[in-house]
Parts: sequence; C-alpha cells; structure tokens
Amino acid sequence: MRGSEFAELKAFAAIVEERSFVRAAARLRVSPPALSQSIRQLEARIGIRLLNRTTRSVSPTGAGETLFARLAVAFEELEGAVADIQAARDRPAGSLRINVPRVAAVRFIGPILGDFQRAYPDIALTVIVDDTLTDIVRGRFDAGIRLGERLEKDMVAVKLSGDLQMAAVAAPVYLENRAIPRHPQELHQHQCITFQWPGGGNLYRWEFARGKRSLEIAVEGSLTVNDTELMLNAALGGAGVAYMIDYQVQSWIDAGRLMRFLEPWSPSFPGFFLYHPSSRHVPPALRAFIDFVRARSRE
Repeated sequence: MRGSEFAELKAFAAIVEERSFVRAAARLRVSPPALSQSIRQLEARIGIRLLNRTTRSVSPTGAGETLFARLAVAFEELEGAVADIQAARDRPAGSLRINVPRVAAVRFIGPILGDFQRAYPDIALTVIVDDTLTDIVRGRFDAGIRLGERLEKDMVAVKLSGDLQMAAVAAPVYLENRAIPRHPQELHQHQCITFQWPGGGNLYRWEFARGKRSLEIAVEGSLTVNDTELMLNAALGGAGVAYMIDYQVQSWIDAGRLMRFLEPWSPSFPGFFLYHPSSRHVPPALRAFIDFVRARSRE
C-alpha cells in the first residue's frame, strides 16, 4: 500500500469519527479542501461511494460503515504495536487503580500482589475491593474485574476464567434431620442464608435452570449477609443452605464439610473478566498488570 493510499484511509476514518470534514481536517492538520480531495480519490480508486454528504452533515454509507469497522480494528492494532515497542524501551511505571469485587480479589489479586510488586517496583498499585457495580470511568479506575454477564458493552475485556456454576450447599450437621432438597421449590422448607446486595440493595433471588426451564426463588431464612465469606462460614457452621459460586465451596465439599445438592438445576454463567475502557493506547503499567494477571490466572 502506497503512503498516499494509507493517508486516504486515515482521512476517511477521521471523517467518520468526527462526523465533520472541518473537525477531521483540524485533527489531521490539513485543509478541508485537501481532505475532500483525499476522499474523492479514495472513492474513485475503489469505485464506490463511502460517505453521504449534505450541507450540514456527513455520515458513512453502508459500504463506508463496513470499511470503517475494519479500519478501526486495523488502526488500533497498528497503534498498539507501536505503543508496545515504545513501552518496551522503558520499565513500566506510574500509578494504577483497580476496582474488584471481593470474590475476585481473593481469587485473582491477593495471590499475585507480592510477585507483581517485585516484578514491577515502579508501579504504584491501588486495589479497591468493592462489591457494588462501580463505574470505573467515573471512579477514575484504570481497570476492574467483573463477571461477564455484568460487563458494560463499551469495555475491552480479557477473560480470566472459564464459565462458572452456582452450587447449593449445606453442612452435614444441618442436613442431619432434614430432607435434602431435590427441587428448588423445596428450599422453602429450609433455612436459607440470604444475600443482600451491597449498598442496602434487594435480597438476591436464587436463580436455577434445567433444560428450558428457569426459576427464581425468593428464599427465606433467619440469617442475611452481604459478604460471601460470611455466607461460607455460616454454612460451615450449620446455619443453613448457602448458594455460592462452585469454586468457593469445592474444597469444603471434597473435605466432607459441605454437601452439594440441586446440581442438575445449577446454571452456568460467564466467568470473570479483567476489563478497562476502550482506548487506542493502553498505558505500559496497565498492560503489564493485564498480562501478569492473565498469565497467573492460567496457572
């Protein structure tokens, strides 16, 4: 591809992003007539109209939308490659703020903190544990960790785990004189440890699915918590039935401290993702953190 052809594509992408010849020209530091000439040459070269123009607006045609979608990815890859090479010259440094729910902090962040700080001593890392659905942009966080079903669509997401599954469990001492539930509705006959969403929100309605059937059960019990570690401890102590992510309780099931039931009704859902705002350039400190967490999550 000749340099002039690449410049024409950059001009086209700038116009689509700015929705204005004048603003795109200012961004590219060229005159509006020169920009118009570049677009005419591009359309003539490929033989199709890419932009709808009126005296007040400019927008891509269907073909223009298709081309822009491909160009956006290509330009981001190119800019990312250049940024990575430039970042390689220097040791990643600077401040980094991360927002994570408690379950993710325990699983992904706690185990790597010491190693990460030794590997990147020039990065000042702040980890805020927060179980609310915090807007990381408003909160001035660089990145966060969240379950896949709660990700915002405009975020860049890096997968940290496979699909997860919920698990209904109780201690043998609790089930000693009680019938083990075979259907989710039978939970109404049990003391369930209810979970309140952080910030004084509603109680979590336990979700079940089997085949095409799905249920939401408003369980009841004399104990309500807003922390899964407390829920686990309560279940281990025989306080009632808990409903938690399977990996949180699997070791206790294996040890015989908890019994699992209703497994055919336990739904799977997308696991954890590390996410950050979409950007053409990821700062070296954030890139180092993403790569480090992703690598350790695969071990």
